[in-house]
Amino acid sequence: MFVFDSILVRFGELNTKGKNKKDFILQLYRNIKFALDEFKGLDYVKSHDRIYIKLNDEDPTLVSNVLKEVSGIASFSFVYKVDEDLDAIKKATLELVSADESVKTFKVKTKRANKNFPIHSDDMNRHIAGNILANTSLKVDVHNPDATIAVEIRSEGTFVYTKKIKGAGGYPLGVGGKSLLLMSGGIDSPVAGYLMMKRGVKIEAIHFASPPYTSEQAVTKVKDLLNVLAKRRCEIKLHIVPFTKLQEKIYECCDESYAITIMRRMMYRIAEGVAKGRNCSALVSGESVGQVASQTLESMATINEVIKMPMIRPVAVLDKLEIIDIAQRIGTYEISIRPYIDCCTIFTPVSPVTKPRAHVAREYETKFDYETLVKECIENIETIVLDGSNTDESIDEFF
Repeated sequence: MFVFDSILVRFGELNTKGKNKKDFILQLYRNIKFALDEFKGLDYVKSHDRIYIKLNDEDPTLVSNVLKEVSGIASFSFVYKVDEDLDAIKKATLELVSADESVKTFKVKTKRANKNFPIHSDDMNRHIAGNILANTSLKVDVHNPDATIAVEIRSEGTFVYTKKIKGAGGYPLGVGGKSLLLMSGGIDSPVAGYLMMKRGVKIEAIHFASPPYTSEQAVTKVKDLLNVLAKRRCEIKLHIVPFTKLQEKIYECCDESYAITIMRRMMYRIAEGVAKGRNCSALVSGESVGQVASQTLESMATINEVIKMPMIRPVAVLDKLEIIDIAQRIGTYEISIRPYIDCCTIFTPVSPVTKPRAHVAREYETKFDYETLVKECIENIETIVLDGSNTDESIDEFF
């Protein structure tokens, strides 16, 4: 079996960043080291367009499984570093292609990034292919080969490999600022948070709890979802809002058809207040257009009226099956379907208004002192730090 000694990491979308590219690469470098911290034997090298990870006998499968989760990576390959010498390259590529008995056809693709290397790419392809043809029964197939033998000749070294492994894509977490995610515990909001993180935006989360109508298990579910997002990425702060008193007042003073609309307007006000105190630049929700009554365009407009901060909806144009597919892929789906209700579902009206009018919502809000209740919610928030492990650290934090 051919033994690869390193991993070559490619950036993809980061290559469009111009003068800021070096900052993005530095953040990705830090994120990779953070994600792979459990593998103590790894060594890292950063260049202007690649990151190299020397395995030093660490398990390549385990390392690969973690690396696939790191946003900002377009792809990566297990590679073998060889001397910058034609005979050494020919020997390594022959051993590489001969190690897989299922390979019957091949092609060679050389990338000569180091222009000081004296042999041009096309000539290298012919040298390597000729050596393989002379020493094996393999055939060349440039259109649909069983294996593509890749050779990258770079200033950092010469590397041979056969496969590219797709990365998470997007931007390195941390380059896009910070946002506050409205976290319900359902399927959609953790997917929205994941997609924001994939674009390089760190998240904090806010959850509205209404005990005794909602249970502690509902809060635990939210913690578990955020631990999935935090694992090997970063710490995530969860702000738990005591929402019972305000929610009861809404249902006492407002017509049932408008209760969800008013409740969402209050949530937005609270979230914006918390976001400003946490230096977040935007709010994020898992709303999908038309999925429920509060997610029609008219509802979104009426609810959005109460805040000035941008509200980003990453799953707005995805249908439920598309959202579920992402949730299953990132490991949040099974947690999201635990049967513990949140405050958005405990008092679901029989006939919620689907096209609420802002002036009607404002009229209902004059019937009670919501500003004092919103302030009280913010002042009594409990904040929990989640780091991807099974233990939570609780701290009190006030705004």
